[in-house]
Amino acid sequence: MSVIGHSPLAGASGAAGAAGDPVYVDDVFSTFLYEGNSSTNVINNGIDLSGEGGLVWLKNRSTGNTYHYLCDTERGTERYLYTNGTGAEYYYANNGVTSFNSNGFTVKGTSDWFGLSGEKICSWTFRKQSKFFDVVTYNGTGSAQNISHSLGSVPGMIMIHCRDGTHDWEVYHRATGATKSLHLNKIDAQTTDSTVWNNTTPTSSVFTVGTSSNVNQNGHGYVAYVFAHDEQSFGTDSGESVIKCGGYTGDGTWGNAEGNLQNLGFEPQWLMIKNASRSSDPHTGWFLFDNMRGVAYGKGTTSPNGYDQYLHANKADAESTDAIVNFTSVGFSLNNSGYNLNKSGDTYIYMAIRRPHKPPTAAAEVFDVQSRTTTNPNLFSTPLLYVDAAWNKITSGTGDWLSTSRLQGSSKYLKLNSTGSEGSAPSEQIEYDNNYKINPWRWADNATESNYLFRRAPGFFDVVAYMGTGSAASVAHNLEATPQLLIIKKRSAADSWVVYTTVIDSSMDYMYLNSTAAKGNSSSGLPTSTVFNLSAGTQVNGSGIAYISYLFATLDGISKVGTYSGTGSNINVDCGFTAGARFILIKRTDSAGDWYVWDTVRGIVSGNDPYLLLNSNAAQVTNTDYIDPLNAGFTVTSSAPAALNTSGGTYLFFAIA
Repeated sequence: MSVIGHSPLAGASGAAGAAGDPVYVDDVFSTFLYEGNSSTNVINNGIDLSGEGGLVWLKNRSTGNTYHYLCDTERGTERYLYTNGTGAEYYYANNGVTSFNSNGFTVKGTSDWFGLSGEKICSWTFRKQSKFFDVVTYNGTGSAQNISHSLGSVPGMIMIHCRDGTHDWEVYHRATGATKSLHLNKIDAQTTDSTVWNNTTPTSSVFTVGTSSNVNQNGHGYVAYVFAHDEQSFGTDSGESVIKCGGYTGDGTWGNAEGNLQNLGFEPQWLMIKNASRSSDPHTGWFLFDNMRGVAYGKGTTSPNGYDQYLHANKADAESTDAIVNFTSVGFSLNNSGYNLNKSGDTYIYMAIRRPHKPPTAAAEVFDVQSRTTTNPNLFSTPLLYVDAAWNKITSGTGDWLSTSRLQGSSKYLKLNSTGSEGSAPSEQIEYDNNYKINPWRWADNATESNYLFRRAPGFFDVVAYMGTGSAASVAHNLEATPQLLIIKKRSAADSWVVYTTVIDSSMDYMYLNSTAAKGNSSSGLPTSTVFNLSAGTQVNGSGIAYISYLFATLDGISKVGTYSGTGSNINVDCGFTAGARFILIKRTDSAGDWYVWDTVRGIVSGNDPYLLLNSNAAQVTNTDYIDPLNAGFTVTSSAPAALNTSGGTYLFFAIA
């Protein structure tokens, strides 16, 4: 038996949603990827199914002719419906979901549907929650009837299937209305049929089914999955939406990373899209995307390409790849002009779920550092629930820094110490799932390397991919705090890494990550808690050029961006921590100086502390004592050189607890 996923930190609070506690999308939805073992996997995704109830949707990504299996707490374990067919509920004893747990579920995979050894499986978990999702079972009567639900708001989408007969799935969507229906198991267009929804719009307490046998045959049982739309009831202040069910018209644009942008007001992590206009085209199925399998920001087949992994709810096929959609800070965009997602004049419906954004309570939830000896293949085991970006460097010898992020897509990398454009590693050499995998094609096995793994979280870290405009512009972000350290790199062509900071003085200062040069003053405006501002320079905002940006801020007890003044004597740098800094980055700003990096895994001790330089491919230096541990942060010693501690010098630092 394997246990996969997140283990709650000691002292964590009780279940989200209890008496006045805020509820986050992290509490009610999860995409979790796992590898089959032909036995039992315990999936710890942080979702309370045993206490709250909900739905688990499973699909084999790597093997074709494997069905989508849906198991919910109302019907019970080992009972499945499949979205790619018309079949009745199927009981598969001792297989699939065998228990619903307080932090996920247990799955037994003795078939390729649920996970034979080495097969890649995708799971989507929807927890029952007012104004997000509900599961309802009911019995058909043959006459129009109202079915009560506990969504607490008007549904945006409803999916119904018969449990004990052969029937199509019927789908209500607010964008097409109660006079029409769609079939989840088919590619057909919306149909006008008064017998399905009885031409009656659902309310916040009931939905109506007509006389159609697909939804209301006398003596038959049914299950309904009921999804909310745009309820501002989540997040810290209970004022955020986490799910939207909408529609759009295709405009036929192609190769534009932000073409036909759909503004949701949030960055999605999961997206379902269906062409509602066409009945026979093979590309008009129910497309399923999520940021765990990968939705890479790009321009289609042009550089940097953004290849996306998708499944079809109506097909048993293995996962496919194409460059057709982008997730942005405010929604999603379409960069393909085909029938599937963006044919000019066609009508489309979608359901989108917000990206995780629960505030962290400890640095261990959002940052991990590892030092290890490389092997091939190389799968990280990290306590992070998932990884959004990673920095990787060989320490035992010469080797470039590797920078990767989920938004760039698997096998895409940039070099922190280089001006080079985005590169492509050999197939699946860099892969993001719920962990992070890198096969060290750049150096031989048995090299020693350090890895810095970052998870996006409010107040700590965000990653934004964007397209330059060639004129002054504001770019939306989801840091939910004013960025104090902003790192930007052009992806499609060679150029420097631009580092902006707001903590040195009252202006927006800049430096280059791949250079030792002192700071300069930028003409870009100061950032805010919702946007960062860019001038028209091609390093950060060239017309039609794609960029990746990393945003960091000070979060009490977790991270600190700040400055200190050199004295030549020992300097205690107070970061507000209680157990010292695990990661430290320092750069002199008023004169030339390297970008120094320390971490506690390689050693921050009262003695020699190994350091690396972000702007260099050199091996680590191990015979110096430039910093010492300090519970509140770190100490810069009197033996440190002018690049770290000289009287009157100004130094930028970034530390993580």
